[in-house]
Amino acid sequence: MNQTSHFQMTGTPIGDLTLVRRGPALSALYMQKHRHQPEESTFGPREESATGVLADAVAQLREYFRGERRTFDLPLDPVGTDFQQRVWAQLRAIPYGCTRSYGDLARALGSVGASRAVGLANGRNPISIVVPCHRVIGANGAMTGFGGGIERKVWLLQHERETLGEQDLGRGEAQQMLHLPR
Repeated sequence: MNQTSHFQMTGTPIGDLTLVRRGPALSALYMQKHRHQPEESTFGPREESATGVLADAVAQLREYFRGERRTFDLPLDPVGTDFQQRVWAQLRAIPYGCTRSYGDLARALGSVGASRAVGLANGRNPISIVVPCHRVIGANGAMTGFGGGIERKVWLLQHERETLGEQDLGRGEAQQMLHLPR
């Protein structure tokens, strides 16, 4: 069944975000000048007043940016291949304030040599922040590509680190927490 999309925009500390819903589920969240963002004409009509999942997404994003929310509870409907869907499921499993490498994700998927394919799927994630692709870094800890720009990736990771106390992390998670300069 072909469902009509609708979109809403909301301001955040990292700039305006465009949220797109298809039916009752969030299907996309794009930042300004987001790489791989489709034409706005594909988003459907703009909702001047957010309702349903768009209202919930705006409220949950506000909580996230205030440091009050660590996970999102929204129905999601990202469009992608089976492999991309598997990668995006792995992204949702990365705890708040922690990072994983592309190789870590490839191993979790049972495809040790698929780091590059994981990187491509990560870059095509249409629901940034909610599906936390910003938590994926290079094997050497380097800040690698991010559809919303490296400066936003660093901002999001610093925001999570600053709102998360070490006591909130398990022993293994504390070791994988990103250490950025203050």
